[in-house]
Amino acid sequence: MSAMKKTAKSSLLVTSATLLTLSLTATAIATGPAVADGTPTPSQKGTPKASASPSATPPADMSTVGGAQLGKAGTQVNLGTGAPVLPKDLSARSWVVADAESGDVLAAHNAHWRLAPASTLKMLFADTLLPKFSQRDEKHKVVPSDLAGIGPGSSVVGIKEDETYTVQDLWRGVFLSSGNDAVRVLSAMNGGLDKTVQEMNAHAEELQARDTHVVSPDGYDEVGQVSSAYDLTLIARSGLQKKDFRDYASTVRAKFPGETKKNKKGKKTRTSFEIQNTNRLLTGAGGLGVYKGIAGVKNGNTSNAGSTFTGVAERDGKVLLVTVMNPQKEENNEVYKETARLLDWGFQAADKVQPVGELVPPRSADTGTGAQPDAEASGEAGGSGDGSPVAASAQEAGSGGIGVALGITGGVLVLLAGGAFLVNRRWPLPDLVRRRPRP
Repeated sequence: MSAMKKTAKSSLLVTSATLLTLSLTATAIATGPAVADGTPTPSQKGTPKASASPSATPPADMSTVGGAQLGKAGTQVNLGTGAPVLPKDLSARSWVVADAESGDVLAAHNAHWRLAPASTLKMLFADTLLPKFSQRDEKHKVVPSDLAGIGPGSSVVGIKEDETYTVQDLWRGVFLSSGNDAVRVLSAMNGGLDKTVQEMNAHAEELQARDTHVVSPDGYDEVGQVSSAYDLTLIARSGLQKKDFRDYASTVRAKFPGETKKNKKGKKTRTSFEIQNTNRLLTGAGGLGVYKGIAGVKNGNTSNAGSTFTGVAERDGKVLLVTVMNPQKEENNEVYKETARLLDWGFQAADKVQPVGELVPPRSADTGTGAQPDAEASGEAGGSGDGSPVAASAQEAGSGGIGVALGITGGVLVLLAGGAFLVNRRWPLPDLVRRRPRP
């Protein structure tokens, strides 16, 4: 893995990714809501659309994108002298611990196992559409067709027909409340669900997230909709290159516009209500406490996916990404507990392990690492195998938050503007977390 330390070649223009149709004979997915608070609700116990839950056994033909060791089933780790052992109480079907800046994968468990992603798929939605809808004060009046087809039991922020919202409102609805209604409205603004799904699949291909196939942009369980711990980590790393992505993902709470009503005097008024991020390591909800250094990213929960979570945290200049999919322990907040244990391990072990693989760069960027994608992605469900963060908008909203003032320094930064991708093998994310007092 010494190649991971080599610097990039000269910058390349980003070419438009060609949409590749991924034919996946996927495990049938249950009809469950994309509730993203990590706590299953009665409405999530829906009737399966076409039978079965995911297999309890990872496939033998997982992808080798990022390195051959990542294609192996089971836990992969290369402990060096003085390295701490991995936590013993991990029950997730799949997980990855990676250095967000160097791209080194420090350890993994069934990294390329294709599983239902739930609302963590919204990271790909945001990474794909944020460059198009970054003007925070742009307004959109919601029409009935914008909200059509939202799945039963979906998580929503509370968008109302005939009301006007800013782009900032809508993105807060996506990141904080995991609102499928906000995803639907932004998709409508983008030309519709089909166009949005096509663009998300094309962007996943560009990122080399080849385990990922999008059917519904909000992460709601659908037949054939899959991703992997490796891909979600790759997607999060890409998103964290976008300032707006960092900002929204790290916002703890914000105000959201309510419904216009007439007061007692007959005058129309519109109040707002507070929304809080469903990422419990960020808010400390559920008795977990705020995880030291946490700065995002996204959580989810559906009937078929179980609980999923990708988190990013910084300590002493080290920035780690951890993705955990579908813990088997039936305990409250287990996905957050296992993520916290893996982050703790990663910060202790970062300089004492030999990487088991790497987070590969986008296809259009030649970083000179020698990393090659696998020859073909498996078509079986459960098989095979970019952007920038935002300073906590919670402060803008008059509420406390963990800021993500990611002034990218000391190295080459990734530029998505104008189609130019100035890429360095190392994507620096210093000052990822700037704590501000919270009320």
